[in-house]
Amino acid sequence: MSKYYVGIDIGSTASKTVVIDENQVVDAFTLPTGWSGQETAENIYEKLKNKGYADDMTCVATGYGRVCVHYANKVITEITCHGKGGWCIFKKDGIIVDVGGQDTKIIEIENGAVKDFLMNDKCAAGTGKFIEVMAARLGTGLNELYDMASKGDPVSISSMCTVFAESEVIGHIATGRPKRDIAAGVIDSVAARVAALAIRYPAKEMVLTGGLCDSPYFIKVLSQKSRREVTTHPFARYAGALGAALTAAKKSEVKVEWSK
Repeated sequence: MSKYYVGIDIGSTASKTVVIDENQVVDAFTLPTGWSGQETAENIYEKLKNKGYADDMTCVATGYGRVCVHYANKVITEITCHGKGGWCIFKKDGIIVDVGGQDTKIIEIENGAVKDFLMNDKCAAGTGKFIEVMAARLGTGLNELYDMASKGDPVSISSMCTVFAESEVIGHIATGRPKRDIAAGVIDSVAARVAALAIRYPAKEMVLTGGLCDSPYFIKVLSQKSRREVTTHPFARYAGALGAALTAAKKSEVKVEWSK
């Protein structure tokens, strides 16, 4: 039996790591994935080693770059991990929404287990990466983008493809639309696409995991578009990594009380 159980979720933009013992979360951290998932996996291992976890751990990897974690004892899908981690955090059935860098996942949870799921197309303009690209196009950081968006009147961004949606944004810039209106249009379009996926489960409670759970403005817009309250949790960005750690420990839940 290991002393520590480690879950690693290597996403296309950010990589999350959660460490648990038999009872609770003992550590969690995020690193940028960068250009190489393999390099990120090595950086995570060095951090785990320096913190004293690596010598007595069982590790499970998930996410876009899970195959890069050569020291993992097992690799499993994101759907399984987000379902397990989401249940541990929220302790309720419903749908878990994860807006990732490459795709958006809608996971239906019933009696603590994954019942069904939907994913958007990787080219769709309803992902976290699209927001990052548009922030760069507008010359802002993500936090500034959300702040501007909250003060703007959203322009229309109708294209489903990221490339064409970016062309629409360039067009709005060329016609002199204020940055705040374009920023509002970007957030509005992503939230609308996520809500369109979630409409398949109209009566289900809806929770948000992943990086966008840190944005109160996105949660507000998504709630409006979905016509139901969307809730989150301070640890929700780590749902996938937590699910992987729980799988490593062969447990369904642990105590989650973690703050940086």
